[in-house]
Amino acid sequence: MTTIEPQEGPGRLISRWRTEGPVDSETLGQWKEEMNWPSWLTLAEAALFLDAPELLDAMEVHLTPGEKAVLGLVRRRWLGDVHLTEVIESALQVVRTPETRDLALEGRLRMERGLSLFEAGDHEGAEEDLTWAETRLKSVAKASRDHDLSLLNKAAFHLARGEDLMALQVYGDLSRTGGHAHETIAISRLGASRIRHRLGHPFDAARHAWNAHKHAMLAGQVQMAIEGGALFLDLASDCGDLDAAPMHEQVEAAKPVDLDEERPKLAVHPQDLDAVFDWCVKHLEDGYGGPERPDVRAMLTLAHKMGKMNVFDDLMSDPEQVNDPMLAAVAQACSETDIMTETWGRRLAILTMIDPSSVGEQH
Repeated sequence: MTTIEPQEGPGRLISRWRTEGPVDSETLGQWKEEMNWPSWLTLAEAALFLDAPELLDAMEVHLTPGEKAVLGLVRRRWLGDVHLTEVIESALQVVRTPETRDLALEGRLRMERGLSLFEAGDHEGAEEDLTWAETRLKSVAKASRDHDLSLLNKAAFHLARGEDLMALQVYGDLSRTGGHAHETIAISRLGASRIRHRLGHPFDAARHAWNAHKHAMLAGQVQMAIEGGALFLDLASDCGDLDAAPMHEQVEAAKPVDLDEERPKLAVHPQDLDAVFDWCVKHLEDGYGGPERPDVRAMLTLAHKMGKMNVFDDLMSDPEQVNDPMLAAVAQACSETDIMTETWGRRLAILTMIDPSSVGEQH
């Protein structure tokens, strides 16, 4: 279902280990205190994912029995093991034993069991565990990484079952002022935006996409910020209005709408549209190569829609730099002359192993 990348704190500690280490466990404890980082487990998980085995060994002395049990589960999954039922139950026994009890880790493990049950097709058991986990984590570790994950995974569960309104309600529990991580808020608003769009609520869909873009920026998640920005522009680019209030004011003024009330109309000041477009284009990865470039595909499509194709003159004039067949197809669709359309058609043919000589016959 949903994962959240290791935050800056774990990455910073690992970078320090690689430049100043290795150091002993006591010094690691001092580093953790200097960072004011709350959990050894998240640091250990980051060391595992970022391939720092010596650091992981040095952390071992700081982990509680429950944390060691959870780390063992994480390691098994990381190595590709999908038969985790016994490992989860064993870890649950550790965190439930009076001498080693850990209420928050019990919540996390119930979430893990819920995901495992869902994958096994037991949706009733999965819902029970995911709900239990979210309730427990809300009570003992509200707005923690695990609590955020429990909410996102519960929403993903409802989406997988086609329960859009239930998922929307869960996303609503991730308040922007509730102390949740910016990355979590961004993920939830992307999901909420798509649901609102399916429900035919354009203003709410656009404001959620706007919030996703802004919170992803705050989280330093550039690709997610581009995704949110592109979604916002796709929803709002046809609704430009010079009399519209700035989008951030509209977002702050938004309030729940009763069934008998008229929903707000979507109107966005062109300056907001331009600012989001410019930010996204500026933060695209350098160049247009690579086998998968969904970021460029999205922004090129929007540039064509918004009359800003000049931004991509360097791309459109040099098909040879593109290796993503879908990007080549988008570029062909956005071409403004027959010659350019044919040129991009030939590039697409090469990338999809079609005989390039047959492309010219179509024009």
